Amino acid sequence: MDDSARRVEIERLEKGLYEAVNLRGGRLRFGTAEGADFSPVELLLAAIAGCTAIDVDFITSKRSEPERFSVTMTASKVRDSQGNRLEDLQVEFDLAFPEGEAGTAAREILPSAVQRSHERLCTVSRTVELGTPVDVRLR
Repeated sequence: MDDSARRVEIERLEKGLYEAVNLRGGRLRFGTAEGADFSPVELLLAAIAGCTAIDVDFITSKRSEPERFSVTMTASKVRDSQGNRLEDLQVEFDLAFPEGEAGTAAREILPSAVQRSHERLCTVSRTVELGTPVDVRLR
């Protein structure tokens, strides 16, 4: 598989409960949102927030380790003639850096880091915003 290819496999564990497995052997259980496991929609929200959080973390932590780093992702589920989907997607950062030169440098780069992630770096949110088609096949 080339460097650009990505892949996960999904296995059914029982009705409404599944496990995703990546090529590195990582495993993630998810289901129908009836239990504590994440639902597919929650995984999408976590993927968007997580992708941009990683970008921002790598950029800002070169300057200073954060004292607080929290990201919240929200959306509204809509059901209409176009089918089920999410609207009003919002990623909100709550970060704090220590006083001093390094903390100031991290605070100063923060708006640019968030913008760069959103406009260019985060593969997940860029894919959602660009509206990339999904090809569904039966084997």
